[in-house]
Amino acid sequence: MILKRDNPHAQVVVPDHKELDTGTLRAIIRQTGLSVEKFISLL
Repeated sequence: MILKRDNPHAQVVVPDHKELDTGTLRAIIRQTGLSVEKFISLL
């Protein structure tokens, strides 16, 4: 899946799998500019 935002422009690709590898999830979080702690707090 490709998640997009126009203003400010951002795009993140998230695999459409039942489970994600830990490294893949961390890479996605890193692409968003969030820390792992901030990501968890937003869940």
